Amino acid sequence: MSTETATQPELGARETERIRNRVRLMVEITARSGSYRKGLAKAAARLTPEEAAIIADLEQHGLDVEQLRDVLCGGHVLVDEPGLYQRWRFPEGSRERISSHHKSIDKKEFPDIGMKGPLVREKLHGRTSNGTWVQLEKTPASLGARKLPSWQDVQHLIDYIVYRVTKRNVGPWGLSGKTERRPMYLSPDLGATVPLPEVASDELTAALGRIESDDDTTSASPDLASRFPPPDRANDLLEIAFSTGETPGRGLFGGSDV
Repeated sequence: MSTETATQPELGARETERIRNRVRLMVEITARSGSYRKGLAKAAARLTPEEAAIIADLEQHGLDVEQLRDVLCGGHVLVDEPGLYQRWRFPEGSRERISSHHKSIDKKEFPDIGMKGPLVREKLHGRTSNGTWVQLEKTPASLGARKLPSWQDVQHLIDYIVYRVTKRNVGPWGLSGKTERRPMYLSPDLGATVPLPEVASDELTAALGRIESDDDTTSASPDLASRFPPPDRANDLLEIAFSTGETPGRGLFGGSDV
């Protein structure tokens, strides 16, 4: 008695179709409330595997059905996962794009990547300092070096004017208030650190010293306070700022040399 086993390509095809069906269901659910441009249901039916993979990845990083509406309407999304940048560079369909998003990133090393599709219309993504950003556009800009403006560029300019007037991104299926200045965060890296500006360090250190002086005189009697001085730290800022390889925080064993 022989048994048939699915080959690796067949398993891959089944998983791809499963992901597409799940994303179609998410779109169907989110489309039940709110208003969208016409054609969303037909676009979801023609969903490509690449489009489904992007939405599924966002779901894996916390995207819910309500947030999907903002994504479909052009919301700017930040995901603290750098690996998505390369993962979304598909062999077919992806192309390097020019955009004005996240100008601090070296665009030669990490160029912005565009991709067309029935659902996303125009997907644009790139790198951030800690992860990946993505945004769907109604009309992509085709203007580039040594290229004359086209009607598509005129439409993109109209979308930009709508953005400037409404302060809302123009996505393929509506408008979203989740702009680059007020983005949607998925899987935020709560351990990410921000360097303390040097100009603020002296003021913060002085404030910490005043707090400790007050603690010395109010938490115990004056004679006891003089007998038990606070810990002598090499760096007072360790009490209030995070540093790589150090243990921050107040308390007995916090950032103190006890």
